[in-house]
Amino acid sequence: MSDRFALLSVSDKSGLVEFAAGLVRMGFTLLSTGGTAEALRSSGLPFTAVSEHTGSPEIMGGRVKTLHPRVHGGLLGRRGIDDVVAAENGIRFIDVVAVNLYPFEATVARGAPDHEVIENIDIGGPSMVRSAAKNHERVHVVVDPADYPAVLAALAGDDPALRRGLAAKAFRHTACYDAIIAGWFGNEPGEPFPSETAIPLRRAQRLRYGENPHQAAAFYSTPLEHGRALGRAVQLQGKELSFNNFGDLEGALRVAFDLTGPGAVIIKHANPCGAAVHPDGLGAAYTLALSADPVSAYGGILAFNGPVTAAVAEIVLASKVFFEVIAAPGFDEDARALFARRVNLRLMELPADWRDSASPGRDARRVHGGWLVQDWDEGQPGEWTAPVGVASAEALAALQFAWAVCRNVKSNAIVLACAEGGGWVLNGVGAGQMSRVDSVRLAVSKATRPVAGSVLASDAFFPFTDGVQLAIESGVSAIVQPGGSIRDEEVLAVARDAGVPMLLTGARHFRH
Repeated sequence: MSDRFALLSVSDKSGLVEFAAGLVRMGFTLLSTGGTAEALRSSGLPFTAVSEHTGSPEIMGGRVKTLHPRVHGGLLGRRGIDDVVAAENGIRFIDVVAVNLYPFEATVARGAPDHEVIENIDIGGPSMVRSAAKNHERVHVVVDPADYPAVLAALAGDDPALRRGLAAKAFRHTACYDAIIAGWFGNEPGEPFPSETAIPLRRAQRLRYGENPHQAAAFYSTPLEHGRALGRAVQLQGKELSFNNFGDLEGALRVAFDLTGPGAVIIKHANPCGAAVHPDGLGAAYTLALSADPVSAYGGILAFNGPVTAAVAEIVLASKVFFEVIAAPGFDEDARALFARRVNLRLMELPADWRDSASPGRDARRVHGGWLVQDWDEGQPGEWTAPVGVASAEALAALQFAWAVCRNVKSNAIVLACAEGGGWVLNGVGAGQMSRVDSVRLAVSKATRPVAGSVLASDAFFPFTDGVQLAIESGVSAIVQPGGSIRDEEVLAVARDAGVPMLLTGARHFRH
């Protein structure tokens, strides 16, 4: 028997036989168990069963088979240091470990019952991986079949950097695996924000660059998250997305699917520059949305809240506006063929259930040295009241449209909107200003239609009367805002004196 041992126990059999054959040619004795042993046997490769190597049978329905000193001693033992102890206990040092884990994630994804999911929590596999990774100065640990060729090449010599890299990959692999399991179990009762947590992330794709070309970037998805998860979107055509593309895409979808009725949204630098709904469908909504700010639309992100047909695609293409990304919950074959003419256009297809889904997990933001975690800002908290005036049915519908857009604009946020041609359209946005009156001033200056008769939505209360006075002087006919300022009565009095209805939502929507 060779003095070099390799332990193989994999659920993913891709590349296994070629890797094992290479090890045999190099004089390794293979140790294996379960389905991996069957694959080796079918290929005619010699191996020793782990139960034979340990002298202990698999027990408890296979739950216990590799948790044995002759396995973990072989993985953790150090040649030249632990030789005497190893010999006394019949332990043979193991130089290579190839393990990938029970398919817990796939079992959950196919809706298996809890008892089956529990049985797919791997215990022995992660234990072997961690033991081998800890002893990476002496052991090659492989959790990814893509690394088999590099390991075979390295075994002919010595490559400490490769072993350390494999160990790092192994620990990340088991950490992600454990985090997925922890997420499936959920939080302890009564504690929505546990004292300790782990978030599993899997790189979905490398990005062209970050916020700026000198910054490298990647997009990571969260395993097992469904609903409005960007990792579920499918890119149908176009070059790779950038960091900013993903950020703007997320913003566009937030607005589009907050709108009631056939809607289109154009996002530029994380804020909507065009948004509209129209009962005649997505084509009419797009035309109206584009008219809100056709200059800013160039190079933006376009999102629809319904499936795109060839007729809609023709309207978009006829407008001759360059969009970085177009997203929708479905494109028919003719629409895809039309958009294919623009080879640089990224076409993102959302799952059909996007509208009826919620955002998974929680909202999180990286800060230096930590994370800020909060619930997603979704739904319609609070209850609208009308302490000043009575808005007409048309004004109320416009206010509801403006509010849906405003809650997705960077604070301080002011949105103007108006009725047009049977639909509702954005008519000026003031975003990200340090004072609310400046946001009002900016929204008025960006209006592409008369401000007179437009309605106004504010994402938070007016701390002073100046913003309301400016809006009324500019011709705003109705206002919706959360209320809650110590000067609410003064603000309401300004609206009352001007005969302008003012509604209060009771809930603010800061978006910093």
